[in-house]
Amino acid sequence: MKHAIYPATLCLATMLALAQLPAERVCHAETKEQRDARMDWWRQARFGMFVHWGLYSGLAGTWKDKPVGTRGGMEWIQQRVGADTYEYAHEAVPRFHPKEGFATEWAKLAREAGCRYVVFTTKHHDGFCLFDSQYTTYDARDLVGRDLCREITDAVRAEGLKVGFYHSVIDWHHPQYDYDKANRLPHPLRGKPSPNGPRNHDIYVDYLHHQAKELFSNYGPVDIIWWDYSKEGNEGPFWRAEELMAMAHKLQPAIISNNRLYHIPDIEKEDSSGRLRTWKPEQGDFTTPEQTIPATGIPGVDWEVCMTMNTTWGYSEHDDAWKPTQTLIRNLVDIVSKGGNYLLNIGPKGDGSIPEQSITSMQEIGQWMATNGEAIYGTTASPFDKPAWGRYTAKPGRLFAHVFDWPQDGVLKIPASDRKIARAYLLADSDKKPLKVEAAANDVTIAVPAQAPDENVSVIAVEYVK
Repeated sequence: MKHAIYPATLCLATMLALAQLPAERVCHAETKEQRDARMDWWRQARFGMFVHWGLYSGLAGTWKDKPVGTRGGMEWIQQRVGADTYEYAHEAVPRFHPKEGFATEWAKLAREAGCRYVVFTTKHHDGFCLFDSQYTTYDARDLVGRDLCREITDAVRAEGLKVGFYHSVIDWHHPQYDYDKANRLPHPLRGKPSPNGPRNHDIYVDYLHHQAKELFSNYGPVDIIWWDYSKEGNEGPFWRAEELMAMAHKLQPAIISNNRLYHIPDIEKEDSSGRLRTWKPEQGDFTTPEQTIPATGIPGVDWEVCMTMNTTWGYSEHDDAWKPTQTLIRNLVDIVSKGGNYLLNIGPKGDGSIPEQSITSMQEIGQWMATNGEAIYGTTASPFDKPAWGRYTAKPGRLFAHVFDWPQDGVLKIPASDRKIARAYLLADSDKKPLKVEAAANDVTIAVPAQAPDENVSVIAVEYVK
């Protein structure tokens, strides 16, 4: 039997009992070797698929027959139009009809694209849960009769991919989420009185913890927990973050966490390196530049750029600002060349089907990865400054030159004069025919064909011995 959503008041006995419960503290001490072992698959993966999907997906950027906008996040549509939870549910629930097999389509597309993991929204800010929760009826089991979280996790694992849960600490549905206390965070009713009277933030945080325990307990191995999000004043202790992190590591010892239980600096329009510089390991395993690529990586800092294919995370029928596949591939290369991961979002429609533009781009990325994936998976940041013509990635004994602008004179120069080159070849050449290499005083020149083998990015592997 499900528990009802916590009422506005809780009996005194229950409150006192909760207050007596010992608070778990983070005591997740690891050696560097243990942490490196836990992080190894994630660092090897380099490329993942993000999925924003929920009640907002069926609205498709339209509210009561009017477009809300042509750009920007339509997963925030409830906040954009200022709807209370009842009006929002009245409009959105009838438009959310997941088709059979949608999760299998997602997982297969992720594998075809060359992704090694999938992170999807178990609950976004609107509070609707894709998982079956005992603590609310505002979930997929009650509204559509299916545990959509289980369908997705099963499908992703069936394709041999790692599973990540996005989970919002913000909740526009819960009647005890105190948006006056959470005054640094968005809410549809900001500036308006609570329709159900005074709110108790502690009751909401208990709810948040109960649901986190369900996610960590009921769906098998969870490889990533992707919290979202906090601001200064509404962070860390505001969510009892140490307890959440301790619970995650207790129930899922191998889990990898982002750092959004804590304040993240404002997105820097030109350069998001600030998120790397302010990362603190005790707040999460990796940090998350959003929609922008840092100018440089920082040794010892794990990071992941999350980015949309157009301008919205949740599906919108009005947003046609699709990034070309070439841009997406070059973004991937740029990020990996600096030591980061790329989490590329798809926003399925209300029935779970993926927009054709997303399918096409993911398949084209997959074709490129089938040829050039060894220059992405398991590579480290470039040992050299980025060249004008492209980027570098590296593995022990190998350098990969990712060429964006093919040399018109048929000569590619790399600053590897301190290395003894064994051979160089195009990854697109199935025969791995050696290219002519000549060492000069300050660099190495490689003779390349007149025509680039790939209009997106052509990759030359350079093998060397020191």
